[in-house]
Amino acid sequence: MKHYELLSIVEHLKSFDFITKARRIEDNTLELNFNRSPKSYFFNMTRGHSFIYLASSHRPPQSYQAPFDNLLFSLVSSSKIISVELVNNDRVVRFTLAPKSNYKDQTIHLQFEFTGKNTNAILIDSDEVVLEALRHIDSDSSFRVVRPNTPLLAIPPRQLKPSHETLYDVEAFLEQAYDEHINQKLNAHKKQKIVEFSKKIAVLQQEIDRLPNEEALTQEYQTYSHYAHIVLANLHHIKPYDTKLVAYDFEGHEIAIELPSGVVKNRISEHFFNKSKRTKNRARNIHIEKSNLTSKLNFYTNIKHTIEHCTNLHDLELLVPKRSQSKKKKAKIKEGELFWIDDYKVLVGRNSTENQKLLQSAKANDVWMHIRTMPSSHIIIKTDKQNLPAHVIEAAAKLCVDFSTSSYGDFDVDYTKRKFVKIQEGSNVLYNQYATIRVTKEGVEIRE
Repeated sequence: MKHYELLSIVEHLKSFDFITKARRIEDNTLELNFNRSPKSYFFNMTRGHSFIYLASSHRPPQSYQAPFDNLLFSLVSSSKIISVELVNNDRVVRFTLAPKSNYKDQTIHLQFEFTGKNTNAILIDSDEVVLEALRHIDSDSSFRVVRPNTPLLAIPPRQLKPSHETLYDVEAFLEQAYDEHINQKLNAHKKQKIVEFSKKIAVLQQEIDRLPNEEALTQEYQTYSHYAHIVLANLHHIKPYDTKLVAYDFEGHEIAIELPSGVVKNRISEHFFNKSKRTKNRARNIHIEKSNLTSKLNFYTNIKHTIEHCTNLHDLELLVPKRSQSKKKKAKIKEGELFWIDDYKVLVGRNSTENQKLLQSAKANDVWMHIRTMPSSHIIIKTDKQNLPAHVIEAAAKLCVDFSTSSYGDFDVDYTKRKFVKIQEGSNVLYNQYATIRVTKEGVEIRE
């Protein structure tokens, strides 16, 4: 951050009396809430891109329990602000605080250093000794050691050019910084995920393109069957070392048949009969294979379409969870896709076969949903006999629409307990005692 920006922010922060809450919400981002304000100040201490922004407080995706986080909570939360200043008029913001939890008068410092390679957040006692830090720095990597119980050396002063610039509306500036941060984060995440799903779509399209047609398979299994009968009729002519059989078919035409290697003479006809049988079965079921692949292709195409039009980072992370979240909740399923809404497991069928499998494996009190009056993905929400919060049902209904269609408009999503759903044929069902939620999907999906 620029020096004049920090100077204006520090002057603004002097108006607060105490820190209500202090915690880490991301690996490099700390949240401070002042005077029970509805909005919090966030200090992003990423090296090379450190900045402050103002936004509403939200539940962090994970809880941090490192020594730094424990001290940050115990010493800084509910502490009284004695002073806020720029140390040596440099880009170092220092809060001098009186912790509420101490049994005697004591002051500590919470120092944010927006200084390039020294970027850090450090808790310091009144004797300038480090209590804890966001990043520990050893003597091997810097002249300035930042470790607990180590005196903190001052950052060498810099010659700063005088500036007459100032921020006239600090809160508006910090809110704009938040909007820019979220947009950059959203666009980067969208770009990464669009590439990821484009690759999945390309692979599925290649698999579909490589599928043989039913007519070609029919001709193939008839050829294998023809070979099997000719080999059986001419078995006595085949020598153990032969690689090809030249004989006449049953219409009197000469035919040359390549013999399989590693198959004994008495089993060659069986080999061709088996290939004929497998090819015939595939010809009979090739339309199912193509339908399943096409359903998965449409599923991923719908996800990609939704990602492209997503304007909310929370919704994007719901569609494509961060890797750390997916590792934390490692559960997998053989059929369909697995998602998490808060701590609720949500299973999504990508085609009719997977819809049927999900219906068969769901428990009586799990919640089932799909779009009324049109083919759609079936959704199963695992409840463990708990009542689902309304926002979980709403989010799952939006997932159901996102994954089922790229069309725009209003969709009615029916949902009920699995025990009220009766399977008819395949994934076709009858159900009663259901409720309905309306989902609106436009060019850019509305999510409020």
